[in-house]
Amino acid sequence: MSNKFSIKDMKGVIFDVDGTLADSFQLGFDATQAVLKQNGISPITPDEYHEGTRYTTPVRLARHAGLDSETQKEEFESAGAKLADEFDGLYVDLVNMETAAFFDGIPELVSQIPPNVKVGALTNACVAYAVAVLGTNGVSERFSSIHGADDVPRPKPFADGLFVCCKEMGLQPSECLYVGDSPSDGEAAHAAGMGAVGVLWGSHPPEKLAAAPFNVVCSSVVELTSVLSQSYAKSK
Repeated sequence: MSNKFSIKDMKGVIFDVDGTLADSFQLGFDATQAVLKQNGISPITPDEYHEGTRYTTPVRLARHAGLDSETQKEEFESAGAKLADEFDGLYVDLVNMETAAFFDGIPELVSQIPPNVKVGALTNACVAYAVAVLGTNGVSERFSSIHGADDVPRPKPFADGLFVCCKEMGLQPSECLYVGDSPSDGEAAHAAGMGAVGVLWGSHPPEKLAAAPFNVVCSSVVELTSVLSQSYAKSK
């Protein structure tokens, strides 16, 4: 864990979606199992699903299909793209308040962010999914930038999507925080030169977040609310 980057006086907060804002594990897991089944691929365990969430949907599903990105590169990419298209079509259509509601306390956290602080979202799922989740939870208007792995140059752990969000928010990366539940979230924030806050209620265990370049790791929404409140308390 890195403690070198100051997270005080931030002017923008960017959130990951699944496992950070939205309690959507069952939705993602069930949709994955359905796509694997209709393609004759063996089902996966919850642990395998959680581990795969650090990847983009095409890479995750190709890995779940048992393909190797190095020895089966062409098949890995083509099968991943096909499975991801099927998954996205199913996944997005199933978003509702039963399948993708925010974690307890998150609606209040978002509503308490001062109006002078810009808010964005970046997911490694497709952008349509992020838009659907934020809309379903009634917070779309608060987000001035929303992006997914399919509409940025390169997905997390690359910083590209964070740079896109910062540009749309009219801020420098050094003026923003990124909040996420995956080691790849910390890696992307670190690569972008922005503060990184990890959360422990998502898909990844404490030891993996501790090894990632997060400035702070929060174990509860109450703790995250406190960290964010301190970070933007002096923003102008």
